[in-house]
Amino acid sequence: MITSSRADDAFADLTAVVPAGGSGTRLWPLSRSAAPKFLQDLTGSGRSMLQETVDRVGRLIGGRVLVVTGRAHASAVRRQLAGLPQDRLLLEPSPRDSMPAIGWAAAVLEREDPQSVLGSFAADHVIEDETAFADCVRQAVVAARGGALVTLGIQPRHPATGFGYIEVGRRRSYPTAPDVHEVVSFVEKPDRGVAERYLAGGRHLWNAGIFVVRAGVLLDLLAVQHPEMVRSLRLLARDPGRLDEVWGSLPAVAIDRAVAEPAARSGLVEVVPAELGWDDVGDFASLATLLQEHPRHPGVRVLGSPDDVLAQDSTGLVAARGGRTVVTLGVEGVVVVDTPDALLVTTREHCQDVRSVVAALQQLGHEDLT
Repeated sequence: MITSSRADDAFADLTAVVPAGGSGTRLWPLSRSAAPKFLQDLTGSGRSMLQETVDRVGRLIGGRVLVVTGRAHASAVRRQLAGLPQDRLLLEPSPRDSMPAIGWAAAVLEREDPQSVLGSFAADHVIEDETAFADCVRQAVVAARGGALVTLGIQPRHPATGFGYIEVGRRRSYPTAPDVHEVVSFVEKPDRGVAERYLAGGRHLWNAGIFVVRAGVLLDLLAVQHPEMVRSLRLLARDPGRLDEVWGSLPAVAIDRAVAEPAARSGLVEVVPAELGWDDVGDFASLATLLQEHPRHPGVRVLGSPDDVLAQDSTGLVAARGGRTVVTLGVEGVVVVDTPDALLVTTREHCQDVRSVVAALQQLGHEDLT
């Protein structure tokens, strides 16, 4: 736990921007378009992922939080974040990927305070080591005050092919932020062989999509590639009543592609290597690593009440959310997700393919299930 005095000193000009979007299709049927994963308690903590994210950053900076989400989720977000002021919730008319969402928040913060620093923290990530998180964010703020676009790069634990990577260069010279390095490049999701070389080489980190930067610097960097988008975002900050008129004209583009990658090529991006116990909970295989084993059946991870699960000679993950008992017998690496209106049975090896099921259901006219 970070004391309030230290938090005030280290993070006085930092506002947390929490983009809460995406439908988490690889976690279907737990995550749906109407109730995406950031609104769900997926770890058994009793708090949704959104609530845990806001709690985490709130312990560093208090109430300086700005949440960006879709209009369809406005009521649910307001229920879960009852203490969030009305003007701290920005509602997107439609999904446009991460850059318009974060850029809109940056324009609002720039108008309020041209020197403000924003930290973008996704609403659906898990971070276990909050002490390490606080120190990494503190160092990132130091570098951001100097004009850099800063990201937190996660120390890779295995040769993951589902994440992008960050190639790390020379150490920067910040006396109070000794771990900051330059970013040589951002790398797309690699194949297995390349990921193994990255892990062995020690010069690549996972790209978690966490960015810390002065609001005005972010918009100036964005203007290099997308000047019209920046004009529109600054217009929205001045005149939010024109949101419906302007929003549809914004290109749907991720912050990595719009800003981070080109800025890195110009030597303007820095990274803090981080060991945080971080996970993006991208699929059921990832979720399984965050859950406790069944108290009576080692090898089986349970989401829900263990009393609703009977596992014999089995390993894997069981999410019992359907109000009935789930029994597994003699199956290895099984994934069973039971909800009131849909049941998924697959294997750990096929967890990344769950999103294709969602597409198939939509093609069959079962949008009500997605």
